[in-house]
Amino acid sequence: MGNQVEKLTHLNYKEVPTADPTGMDRDEGPRIGVSYIFSNDDDELEQQQDSVHDLGGEHPALQPYNPQLHEVECSVYYRDECIYQKSFSEEDALPEEGDEGGGGHLSTYTPENLLNRCKPGDLVEFVCQAQYPHWVVYVGDFQVVHLHRLEVVNSFLTDASQGRRGRIANQLYRYKPLSPAVVVRNALEQVGCKDRDLSWRNSECFAAWCRYGKREFKIGGELRIGKQPYRLQIRLGDKRSHTLEFQSLEDLIMEKRRNDQIGRAAVIQELSSHLQAAEEEEEEEEDHHHHHHHHPGAQTAVE
Repeated sequence: MGNQVEKLTHLNYKEVPTADPTGMDRDEGPRIGVSYIFSNDDDELEQQQDSVHDLGGEHPALQPYNPQLHEVECSVYYRDECIYQKSFSEEDALPEEGDEGGGGHLSTYTPENLLNRCKPGDLVEFVCQAQYPHWVVYVGDFQVVHLHRLEVVNSFLTDASQGRRGRIANQLYRYKPLSPAVVVRNALEQVGCKDRDLSWRNSECFAAWCRYGKREFKIGGELRIGKQPYRLQIRLGDKRSHTLEFQSLEDLIMEKRRNDQIGRAAVIQELSSHLQAAEEEEEEEEDHHHHHHHHPGAQTAVE
């Protein structure tokens, strides 16, 4: 699995992601080594996730999938601009064209049903409990292009879904999309690219790069220069949120995907245990001085 260390070290949110190069955090360190790049490719792990989380002996796919139960509501900011939002509340949901059942753009459908809804250039996010979301680019004729097991491949949408439900994910990122023809061309031109030639760390980065053409989605597409202009604001419910800061979009997307894979309940539990410790410490610190700037990486806000 090779993923356990990262989960454990990551519980220490204080260290996320400060500039200490000796830190054990996976967001630190050189980005050049191939082994480093590929040890973190979460789509490699997707197939193994099924057996790890035996939920009362049932396969996760057999239980009705409820996005609001399993998925983490969050917003991503670059400086002050919101560049991504996943929210189930009504006022945030932009209505989807032809969305008869309500539920906005986060509704999920069976693969067969998605085929009737997809247009070339659309992004589709397949979701399943306890798995990393899998993103694909719909290129027409029932086919998609996606980064799967360290190779960009062309598959039928129904095969790529592996039985998972999916949603059209065009509205999650707020960037201006390229024209559908260019999105499809971007995807098709990369088919066959694999292993060390890959420029994307996971299926989401690849699909988003095809649609928006931004180098921030590529491995090492941004210099990490100490600043942390990206913020991942995780909604904890009851108007509380917790914010983590990142040097690059790539690092932030990896954390966001880890949250989706461990699931909403685990994320909230992980953060609330961290917050309790931080609050106790804050009370002690209050006796010494009156400002709150002692952990740059994370803030919790009550809206």
